[in-house]
This record gives sequence, C-alpha cells and structure tokens, in this order.
Amino acid sequence: MDRETDVVIVGTGAAGLFGALQLPESTKITVITKDAAENSDSFLAQGGICMLRSEEDYGPYYEDTMKAGHYRNNPQSVEMMIRSSRQIIDLLIGYGVEFERQDGELAFTREGGHSRPRILFHEDITGKEITGKLLNQVRKRSNITIYEHTEMIDILCQDNICHGVVVVDSHGNVEPLYARDTIFACGGIGGLYRHSTNFSHLTGDGIAIALRHQIALKDVNFVQIHPTTLYSKKPGRSFLISESVRGEGALLYNARMERFVDELLPRDVVTHAIEEQMEKDGRPYVWLSMEKIAREDILGHFPNIYQRCLEEGYDVTKECIPVVPGQHYFMGGIQSDLDGRTSMERLYAVGETSCNGVHGANRLASNSLLESLVFARRAALDIAAASRQKLPGERVRFEPEKYTDRKTMQQENRKMVLQEIERMKKAYEQQHNHDVKCG
Repeated sequence: MDRETDVVIVGTGAAGLFGALQLPESTKITVITKDAAENSDSFLAQGGICMLRSEEDYGPYYEDTMKAGHYRNNPQSVEMMIRSSRQIIDLLIGYGVEFERQDGELAFTREGGHSRPRILFHEDITGKEITGKLLNQVRKRSNITIYEHTEMIDILCQDNICHGVVVVDSHGNVEPLYARDTIFACGGIGGLYRHSTNFSHLTGDGIAIALRHQIALKDVNFVQIHPTTLYSKKPGRSFLISESVRGEGALLYNARMERFVDELLPRDVVTHAIEEQMEKDGRPYVWLSMEKIAREDILGHFPNIYQRCLEEGYDVTKECIPVVPGQHYFMGGIQSDLDGRTSMERLYAVGETSCNGVHGANRLASNSLLESLVFARRAALDIAAASRQKLPGERVRFEPEKYTDRKTMQQENRKMVLQEIERMKKAYEQQHNHDVKCG
C-alpha cells in the first residue's frame, strides 16, 4: 500500500463508493474497507430508495420525513436531500442501476411512514443492485484503489487538522496513510448489539475515533430498531423482512392470529407495538402474514425474502412467519454539515457514520440510501472545489508503538461508544422530561 494519497475514503458502502465516483479522475483516491468490499450494510438494503416524483409531493414527502423523525430533523438537510433526489437517481441510472419499471416508466412502491408511493426498487435487493453497480464503476477507475481487509484504527491529526489515517493492512502491519482529505464512510454500529441486521464487523469505529480526538458527535442516542426481522434461534446477523412487504399489504398478528397494529405506522411505533404484544403473548416473536399479497407479486417483488424464508422452513405464500424487532440503523453519528464537513478540518463524514440531522430521532423508510448518496456527492464536490494542495511542512509523526495492544484498544472503543450512547440517551430523556414538565 502506498503511504500517500490525495483522498482516503474509509468504507465501501454506497456513500464511500458514490463519493469516490464524484471526485475528479485526476484525484488519487484510496478506499479501504475492514472486510470484503461487498460486505457493507448498503448491499443488504432490501426496500428501495426514495425519489421526489413531482413538486406536488414535496410537502408530503417533507412532512413524512419530519414526522418519522419526531421533528428532531434538520430542516435544511431534509430539504437538500429531497430536492437532490431526482439528480441522484439519474446518476445511478447512468451507472447502470436498474429499477423496476411498468410500461417503460419507473415503478414506485410505498413503505411504513410514507403517505404515498415514492420508493424506487429492484426486486427486494435494491441495496445490492445500487451498491454492486457502484462498486463495478469504481473498479473501472484507474485513479481509485481499493484495499480490502484493511482496518482504520486511528487518524493522523495535528492542530485539529486531519492528515490521513492509521491502518492495519491485510498482513497485520500497522501503517500510516497520509491524505490531503479524509472521508469517513465506515457505516453503523450493529456489531455492538446481540441482535442486529448489520454485519458484525461494523462496530462504530469512526465514532470511537471521534471520541478519542474530541470530534463533535450528534444524536448518538438515536438508534433505530427495525420492527420485523425473521425470528431464528440460529446465531449471526438477523435477516431483515423489508418494510416494503408491509407496504404491499402484509399484516402483523398476535398469538391468537389477531391484527394488533397499523403496519404502515413509522418504525418506532410499530416496534413498540410488537414489543408490547410479545410481552402480552409471552412469546419471543409475533406473526407476519403475506396472505394479502398475490403469489406472483411475492415471487416477483420479494424473491430473496421468499427464498431465505424457505431455507428457514417457511413458505411465505402459504403460511405466516415469526418476526421480532432487531437493531437496524444508526441515526446519530459524527456531526456533519450539508457538505459533509466535520468539526475537524479536512475530515468529512458521510453515510450512516455521520449525522447531518436528516433522520431526526427515527429514520423514514428508504431515506438511508438517498441520504448517503446526496451528502457523499456534496462532500466530494466540496473537496474538488477546494483544489487544496497537500499540507506543507513536517508531517504528523507516526507512532506505531501506540498500537501494539490493538485488542485492548478495540474493547475500549466498543465500551466508549456504548457509554456515549447511554450518556446521550439519559441527557435526552432528562431534557424531554423537563420540557414536558415546563409545558
């Protein structure tokens, strides 16, 4: 691995890959990922990606996003995301992404929290379709190099300026990687939880590094639980049953096969209803029925879900499946502005590891891919517009002796992130209770 690059991007999810593609081809870009390039949560996204269909839908789309986020959202970020959506979709189609069409026109579906259909999809593997096509495009660029199984363990910084990252390469060597600009696109925190839809290696590394270097964080107490993951006694990542299944008519039943909630309410509301019902029933799951969805629609729209449930012993065209809430998405993260800038100069954060306030306290379904792409593009354009030279003078000193006990450092990182989530959660609850008391 070269020890010097123009831009280093940490992560091969949708945000990292899309950001790399938006930078000029004259820019030397190094992309690192902790695991295989395909093992990012972006590849797992089933439901779809939102798009503003018309000016008439702007108000409802904006309100749906704000309502789902309990109005804790940043209005400017929400507006930027929605207004940019059509341009992002056009770019994706230009990269070869194929969305479902009807009579040659883009087809839209609806999910929980949405007042109308505005979600583009590709079967039930939209994330794989988008991120896979982005990865193919990145691999064609001669100016972009991807290093897999390469873990960021620290940043190189001085006087609140980021000079790059410290990595452990695929051979176990600790190396400095100096960069003019650094983009964190290193995903969420699912690996910190026992039950999660995330890959286990996503452990909030960017958040831990931010804590170690006093980089501003925002809303890390906002952790989203997805209402419906397939209940299984098998260990490992929980399999997500997409929001769009309920958007197409799937129903939730209790132990007596009685419907107990409006399935299209926002995720946190449905999650709470399921948890209450499980407690009443004395069971670790509730039932999800697809009986209202035609068999051909299940096989056409949800083939991956159909096949995975078959592997677990359930035929969703004939019977209910057991589902249970699981940790799914991280709305908080490293505080970033509309261009992805953080409180440290020359360090950007985009995607799930960042927090620009789009999602508020609870993400609206299928906003995650769109949000990641919109602000990854803006970060890349900001970097390109700056036309910065490499930092002059003596480089930040690299001290490899600091990283001899990496196992202890990893344990400390996990503990720090979870403690910060709990600290912010308590502070938020205290403030909320105070606001209620004061009327």
